[in-house]
Amino acid sequence: MSKEVWKPGNMLYPVPAVMVTVGDGKGNDNIITIAWAGTINSDPAMVSISVRKSRYSHQLLTKNGEFVINLINRDLTYAMDYCGVKSGRDIDKFSEMKLTKGKAQTVNVPLIEESPVNIECKVKNVIELGSHDMFLAEVTAVCVDKKYMDDKGKFDLQAADLVAYSHGEYFTLGEKIGKFGYSVQKK
Repeated sequence: MSKEVWKPGNMLYPVPAVMVTVGDGKGNDNIITIAWAGTINSDPAMVSISVRKSRYSHQLLTKNGEFVINLINRDLTYAMDYCGVKSGRDIDKFSEMKLTKGKAQTVNVPLIEESPVNIECKVKNVIELGSHDMFLAEVTAVCVDKKYMDDKGKFDLQAADLVAYSHGEYFTLGEKIGKFGYSVQKK
């Protein structure tokens, strides 16, 4: 087996592709596309997002300390890409992409109604890392679209047709090949 060594870089792919909504609490709201988002703790439920310091959303996030992670499905991919290449300093992304501002339950930031899952978050800590700041936040509520609930009341995340980002490209999630613990499950 032969390996080629590259300079250090970010090659941890695929990652979730999400739209994060932020605002100043006074109606100045924005959407930023984030590929660097992740789970960091179970109890309490906590997530992180990393935002470049020069972004308009960084100002709003720093001021308000609240955000919503809106998961993306196939239907939202175009809007997600658009929100990642345009600045909220120049345009209203909600209006341009015809996205509906929904009322969050626990934060003073809108959620995206069209998203299958909205994760409301309150910043607990900010770590300055160089090009980006990492916002560590506690999850304060999760809203799910009822159309993905099955007849037993279970949320069918696979039916949501979620999107991942991998090295400059978007993909929907593929076929199920196993489940947690299947390698040790009794046959």
